[in-house]
Amino acid sequence: MSQRLLTVILILVIIGGFVGLKSTEQKSDGVSVEQQLSAILRTQKSIEDRLAAIETKQMGMASMIQGRMAGQVPTPPSRPMPPEEDRNQVYNIDVGHSAIKGDKDGKVTIVEFSDFQCPFSGRFHPVINQVLEAYPKGVKFIYKNFPLAFHPQAEPAARASLAAREQGKYWEMVELIFQNNQNLSEETYKRLAGELGLNVEKFMKDYLDPKIKEYIQQDMVIAQSANVRGTPTFYLNGKQTNARDMNAWKAEIDVILGN
Repeated sequence: MSQRLLTVILILVIIGGFVGLKSTEQKSDGVSVEQQLSAILRTQKSIEDRLAAIETKQMGMASMIQGRMAGQVPTPPSRPMPPEEDRNQVYNIDVGHSAIKGDKDGKVTIVEFSDFQCPFSGRFHPVINQVLEAYPKGVKFIYKNFPLAFHPQAEPAARASLAAREQGKYWEMVELIFQNNQNLSEETYKRLAGELGLNVEKFMKDYLDPKIKEYIQQDMVIAQSANVRGTPTFYLNGKQTNARDMNAWKAEIDVILGN
């Protein structure tokens, strides 16, 4: 006996018992027998509809399994895995227009390809500040933009940082944008420019300057040549690195510096 049939029988038994016990037209609380029956029948209909949907789904699954066993329904092909990263490959990453922070003559160069709206970029970027504080000599840092298409404010935020650079406040704007990356908009960039004491009118003019957009496109081209696939991606002297916390960065940097 199917689950659906058992359920229907149970509901009918409940209805029968209810009617047998209620010989009066009206309950003491003012709800009539007809109203009670109507509510129960609606519940029954809902249960039947759900059971029918479950049975249909089960029949469809059974049919698909049988078809696959008989070779009628092909199993979807598995997605090919991306090739393994060659962690020993050294990429020649062009500094280009990018600003340099830290020891400009340092033996260690950290390059970050990042997206201002990316939550992972927002999580791991601040560690770089800790690295630069720990190594005032020997380490330099370069930030490059890699705005992802599904982050609508990533490219505008990159333009805002570069527009602030025109007034000597690039790194300050970078940090403020990351601190506000859950609420990015043109109004946010104007507000941050004001907080930094920038000429907001000039800032907005530079923000819309095609030259600024060209800088971002140059970063995107460099990213492709360095096999960047997502954000953030870090390079240590041209090699991709998985370092994300201070201990991991220190372990790799100390080897290069001979510490």
